[in-house]
Amino acid sequence: MFTETTQASVFTRLTGLFCLMLVLSGCSSMYYSTMEKFGVEKRDILVDRVGDARDSQSDARETFRSSLEQFQSVVDTPDTTLQEKYNVISDAYDDSLKSANKVRDRIEAVEDVSEALFDEWEDELDLYESASLRNTSKRRLDETRKLYSSLITRMHQVEKRMDPVLEAFEDQVLFLKHNLNAQAIGSLEDELGQIRQDVDSLVRDMEASIAESESFIQRFRE
Repeated sequence: MFTETTQASVFTRLTGLFCLMLVLSGCSSMYYSTMEKFGVEKRDILVDRVGDARDSQSDARETFRSSLEQFQSVVDTPDTTLQEKYNVISDAYDDSLKSANKVRDRIEAVEDVSEALFDEWEDELDLYESASLRNTSKRRLDETRKLYSSLITRMHQVEKRMDPVLEAFEDQVLFLKHNLNAQAIGSLEDELGQIRQDVDSLVRDMEASIAESESFIQRFRE
């Protein structure tokens, strides 16, 4: 016999599984409709996804910093075997790539729900009988769109900043893979200055995006 607690737990798990299946199938509208039936509005999902995007950027910031340190360590530890050096920077690149892809996925999820939210908000303006309430809602819609536009622009700047860093990491991994010798390590050392500058620029953009995400979330919760 199932207890009430067990039944509730099973129901919660099935609901979560169903929602996950909807997301994975790409049927966003059905997912949002289903969530609304459980009392979760698009604005709530948007806030959650902006938070997820913020967290993914925070994680990626630390991953890129750590990867840079790993690349530096390969140059600074001459007694390490060349194969070990290759393994270190290969793992660092893989970690950075995974973090970057997660950031991109989170940004895409933010864009998906924001589009649905703004379309719904725009359509529902025509349902008002009160001109005063309609105008107030329209003003808030415009303000929110402006805030969102600034936020998503900042997030895309982070995306663009990740590319040159990843490309530089990949170049070094490929070069060292096919040239396991001291000359290859010297080449990495020559490139580290530019890589460090790119990582520093990326980190600054991530921190600005994280801060703007926080501001957006707080504004929505007010």
